[in-house]
Amino acid sequence: MNRSAYLSTGLAVRALSRLSKADIAIHGQENIPKGPTIFVVNHFTRLETLLLPSYILTLTERPVRSLAAADLFKGGVGRFLEMVGAISTKDPQRDQFIIRTLLTGEANWIIFPEGVMVKTKKILHRGRYMIADPQGLRTPHTGAANLALRTELYRSYLLGRSRQSAEHYLGMLDYLDIDSLDSVREEGTSIVPVNLTYYPIRARENIASTLASRLVDDLPERLAEEIMTEGTMLFSGVDLDIRFGRPIAVDSYLNSPDFRREMQTQEKGGFFMTAPLDSLMRRAAHTLMQKYMHDIYAMTTINHEHLIALFLRLYPFRRIREKDLRRRVFYAAMLLGDKAGGGCFLHKSLTSDQSHLVADDRFKKFDNFLRLALETGVLRRDGDVLVQDRSKLSAPLSIHRSRIENPIEIIANEAEPLTGLRRLLSSLAWRPDLLLRLNLARYLLKKEMQRFREDSAAHTPDRKAGDELTGRPIFLPGLPGRAGVVLVHSYLAVPAEVRQLASSLQRRGLWVYAPRLPGHGTSPEDLARRTLTEWLESVERAYALLSVLCPRVAMGGISVGANLALDLASRVKDVAAVFAVCPPFRLHDFSARFMPAVDVWERLLQRMKGEGHDKFLPFSSDNPLINYSRNPVSGIREVGRLLAGLEEKLPEISQPALIIQADGDPVIDAQGSQLLYSLLGSRRKEYSLIHAKRHILVQGEEAKRIHRQIFLFLRETI
Repeated sequence: MNRSAYLSTGLAVRALSRLSKADIAIHGQENIPKGPTIFVVNHFTRLETLLLPSYILTLTERPVRSLAAADLFKGGVGRFLEMVGAISTKDPQRDQFIIRTLLTGEANWIIFPEGVMVKTKKILHRGRYMIADPQGLRTPHTGAANLALRTELYRSYLLGRSRQSAEHYLGMLDYLDIDSLDSVREEGTSIVPVNLTYYPIRARENIASTLASRLVDDLPERLAEEIMTEGTMLFSGVDLDIRFGRPIAVDSYLNSPDFRREMQTQEKGGFFMTAPLDSLMRRAAHTLMQKYMHDIYAMTTINHEHLIALFLRLYPFRRIREKDLRRRVFYAAMLLGDKAGGGCFLHKSLTSDQSHLVADDRFKKFDNFLRLALETGVLRRDGDVLVQDRSKLSAPLSIHRSRIENPIEIIANEAEPLTGLRRLLSSLAWRPDLLLRLNLARYLLKKEMQRFREDSAAHTPDRKAGDELTGRPIFLPGLPGRAGVVLVHSYLAVPAEVRQLASSLQRRGLWVYAPRLPGHGTSPEDLARRTLTEWLESVERAYALLSVLCPRVAMGGISVGANLALDLASRVKDVAAVFAVCPPFRLHDFSARFMPAVDVWERLLQRMKGEGHDKFLPFSSDNPLINYSRNPVSGIREVGRLLAGLEEKLPEISQPALIIQADGDPVIDAQGSQLLYSLLGSRRKEYSLIHAKRHILVQGEEAKRIHRQIFLFLRETI
């Protein structure tokens, strides 16, 4: 090894990592032992052969070498590989060299047990680990297991003879080119399984492939495919999760009575051993290989595309409505997140709220997959129904064209070894639609009630006579087949604020759900640490719940809750209609009762810089059972963020819209709601100015009139 070349290569790899758009996350580095280690890694691209040595060197501060295919050791490339510590798989001194470095702790090793890049990700055949390569199906190599077992066999032999005369071990030391017995470390060899998962997997024309095609005539198909795939990953952006598993202590596989008996009776010199011991070694190596192959693929980092691709493979019918597919994938994602992966490791995008899958898909998790499925012919549209070409999810893949022609089957293959995930998706795939929707609705409602109980238990309610009924979400079932309405309470309030309106709409046959915004119904301290994102996600979950049960869903809200309803309507075109009662337009629309004058507000913000969320303003409420008595300044800031962002979204609202405003509203300026109304993009919109001196119009003297007006609007629009 040329140490200068080795270190320079590491610097170059890190520079390339910074230049590319790849987002590399390392997990489980605490599992890497201090002693000699063989890292066994799944092999999908050439990137891991460049990236892994550099990252492992950084983590272990010990040189790491790797085996490389013999056909790479030609010309300048071969000399470079030798300088950076790689060794050919056909080097006649390969085994002796690897064992020596593991015995002495000179270096760790990276070995790819598949032996080739498994471009199809097909590694299971009839329940067994099998590798598909150009020569056909075969079992994974046991080389890493054999080398590790032989190392520990020789370590045991050498250390056991440390007190005997040199003639008992000098032959072996000479054969392994070890200077003295003192160079043999006592720490045993470990095998650490490593999984690399790329997301997303795409192969497209890119800078690298364009340059290659211009510089090289008749570019080989294999090389062109690799440049397209790996160039896309580097330059278009890919998430790479590198996950280190728990170390496997190799010496534990040598502790059987049979091994101990043979090791006591057989003499070992060099790499020679008797037939019984050799047979035991082969069986142990096969068992060890199966163990680390299972561990490698059990650590696959599951993402949205795994869920959709594997679900399609397991779904028993060719046709599925797009909404139904979204709903089932959403259910699977929620269940996995709820069970902390359910035995699976989850991509970071699956660890947060998943309601966007059935709302606006703002992260394009479903849309990007669907576009790829339509481009590759795995799916085609028939109205709102998606029709599968089932042959493209189970057909034999071309080794060197698979990542271009059918990446979706590759994605499904990657998730196939995860039996727990397959069991979950199979259960959801076979469940009848009505039963699934009822199960999902019950699950979502239970989750929201659980959230409230946990939040409420952690905080002392800021109400004079508060009880659980005032703060928990309200769910009122309507008549079968009727529409649903999401009602969002105002800032500093609780769902009980809209209970009268909810009951009025339910009596007219509508389904109603009033969610609890995070930080409400608990304490001002809880609200002070909440964010706008959490409120938006809460409203999305409410929409998801009713959309499961109802053919059409309308959104409505009070004050700031109305702004949240409008925000969702601007993003989710399936919302049937939207109504807003006394919605503010800007923070300046609020009276000093709600927030201080602008100059006072600016001073408060300055004082808050670098401090915690512990600044509160007194809030005088007509209904202390519903409203907080203190208003967190950080909460006002989040309201400001909502209003500032909503202004540019209002023209995107195309659904029928109703704005109701009190002319004597003591909390906000009525002119603000008029300006909001003027910006709505709806072709059908109404502005109703009510003569009243209340802000919360759904309660009090005007309530019945307001309830009826809202119902008539909904009856005509949904």
